[in-house]
Amino acid sequence: MNAAAWLAGLAGVCGAAGFVDLAAARRGSRWEAGRLARTFLRRAARPASGDLAARVDAAGIGASPAELMAAKLVAAPVAALTALALAPEAPGRLPIALVLTAPAAGFWLPDLWLRARARGRAREIEREQPEVLDLLRVAIGAGLSPWRALAEVGRRHPGTLAGELGAAARRVGLGVPAVAALARLERRCPAAGTHALVAILARADQFGAPPGRALAAVADEARARRARAAAERAARAGPKIQLVVALLLVPSVLLLVAAALIPALTGARL
Repeated sequence: MNAAAWLAGLAGVCGAAGFVDLAAARRGSRWEAGRLARTFLRRAARPASGDLAARVDAAGIGASPAELMAAKLVAAPVAALTALALAPEAPGRLPIALVLTAPAAGFWLPDLWLRARARGRAREIEREQPEVLDLLRVAIGAGLSPWRALAEVGRRHPGTLAGELGAAARRVGLGVPAVAALARLERRCPAAGTHALVAILARADQFGAPPGRALAAVADEARARRARAAAERAARAGPKIQLVVALLLVPSVLLLVAAALIPALTGARL
């Protein structure tokens, strides 16, 4: 089945849906195809809306879940049309698999991008945590209130975590409840240690508890976690280096030795 047949089938499906829609509108029925499609999409998106909002926050993008869902729904037919255009060039039965899997791949591609972006932000936040928490502890120790200290850290430090702390302080300054601002801060900072930091800030805001020692403890834990991660990366690098030496460097040295010996052996024989 070539691309022309797929396009003809797609045209037939669209035409049938259009005829059904026209017939329903002529009868005055409220179960028209467009409304059915909108209802289906609304119900399909509703169960995952909370999880989608959390993933959007973790990725740190400014789009809403509705906008991301719209991007997913647009990406699916775009991927399908791209697969139809590339199908004639694919060998064997690959065109059929390409056309069948392309819409699903296009629909889930934004989710993969969100997951990768959230992982990258988590690494950045974990790398910045000790310095940012020390700066926050010093600001609070100097007499600033916790929210004013968050705003100053966000203004003076260029990192991702500091930016999120400053954004949380701005939300509270605009009238957002502290509980909601801290909850969003935790969602937008998907890294180890964020839950402890949010709990410290919540206690300081609710009970006026001095957060200096608790922030120092969280910063020390972040440093220890960063040191363990560096040790693990070094441990994983050892076997990789040995593999490179065994498969590339040693054969290259042997080849050089052989290249130097062959002319001498050939001359001796002559």
